[in-house]
Amino acid sequence: MSWLAWSLLSAFFAGITAILAKVGVENINSHLATAIRTSVVLIFTWGIAAVFARDGALSDIGKRTWIFLGLSGLATGLSWLCYFRALQLGEASRVAPIDKLSVVFAIALAAVFLHERLTWHQYVGGGLILVGALVIARG
Repeated sequence: MSWLAWSLLSAFFAGITAILAKVGVENINSHLATAIRTSVVLIFTWGIAAVFARDGALSDIGKRTWIFLGLSGLATGLSWLCYFRALQLGEASRVAPIDKLSVVFAIALAAVFLHERLTWHQYVGGGLILVGALVIARG
């Protein structure tokens, strides 16, 4: 499968996640809800890694990789804590699109820190996402 197919599947499952999380967080502390979700993700992903990772793969991971994946994990955890709290306080149909401003942040950060050269496609697409999120936020 191509990167595009995987990206579309990711977006689809993220959309489902918003609806399931909104229902799941209704009568529970948002931080506890995040911990439960994270625990499920932890078990699920380690299961997938155990099945598909080659022998010795874990010991082959370098220090730099551990650091950046660890920081990425912390950022994910913070994102999820904020997301679940936002879902608890707001409508899923408004929270999820605002959360997708992460695309705009990723484009900008990729240009600044990874020195990725942006084309008009990224500028226009990012701008449309930004405008769409602002329209939905005010609606």
